[in-house]
Amino acid sequence: MRRTPFPFPARQHVALGSALAAALVLGGCGAEVEPDAKASAEVTVKRCGEPVRYKVPERAVAYEAGSADKLFALGLTDHVHGYVMPPANPPVSESPYASEYAKVKMLSDDLLNKEVVVEAESDFVVAGWNSGFKDERGITPAILDKLGIQSFMHTESCFNYPGYPEKVTPFEALYTDLERLGRIFRVEEKAKTVVDGLKERVEAVEAKAPADDPVPVFLYDSGTDQPFTAGNQVPPNDIIKSAGGRNVFDGLDERWTQVNWESVAASEPEVVVILDYGDLPAEKKIDFLKKSPHTKGLPAVRKNNFFVLDYNEGISGPRNIDGLEKFGAYLRRLAD
Repeated sequence: MRRTPFPFPARQHVALGSALAAALVLGGCGAEVEPDAKASAEVTVKRCGEPVRYKVPERAVAYEAGSADKLFALGLTDHVHGYVMPPANPPVSESPYASEYAKVKMLSDDLLNKEVVVEAESDFVVAGWNSGFKDERGITPAILDKLGIQSFMHTESCFNYPGYPEKVTPFEALYTDLERLGRIFRVEEKAKTVVDGLKERVEAVEAKAPADDPVPVFLYDSGTDQPFTAGNQVPPNDIIKSAGGRNVFDGLDERWTQVNWESVAASEPEVVVILDYGDLPAEKKIDFLKKSPHTKGLPAVRKNNFFVLDYNEGISGPRNIDGLEKFGAYLRRLAD
């Protein structure tokens, strides 16, 4: 995810009963990866729009919690060697997958780079385009391909991937990633169980959404001179929509993007979602909005209608649905 300073850098194959399935999704229990010939054979799965041949990875490296969470949700902890977690991420001890993080190595608390992947003798890297993989940092799928290291990118980030772009709605991108990772690791049934469970949770929130016109919502990521916010290609857009709101910048065919305060004021948001991460607590962002001449008169600010969205509920991963459920409950309370 691109970051703008504020003023600091931000940045199984078994049949399961429904109750047991839910427990496995939450607990990240190990999936049964098919052995021997089938597991050693290659399968073709898309990496963004590019068909790629994959063998079952054994030493996966995940960049940021969204990547690790997807693997843990599929019960693939035994196939994860370690993770790279930059400072923007909240502590993994606060994660619903904390017990799974404890079983693998933390390789770095900095940005993803080729050296840490090579040193870890990784055979598979999961990250997003322009967040983990980036030309300027010398680590891209093409570079890793030449080193014989497999890679996979979040479909949500494929919107502007050079040569092989792919555009789907953010929640659909989450489901796509879980299904594709399920194929790569030969745990398709587990992936189906996980995806079906997430879809059911989304439908439950949508069914309870306020019946009135969608509430205009502004997501505030960072920025003082100009705000950084969410376009329609990132998870908060779907979180807001499914909960019964309307992202005031849903007309921007962008991921994380910079706008201006005049357009924020013109949108008259009734709710402000604060993306919480990094060194600047959400409380300080709220304090800025209450004092800034650009925003102190906004309906949401005057009414103190602030909702704090955790960083890992805002980037692509299973915790998007946790964020949706919380935000849905918040909007329902406002409507009462």
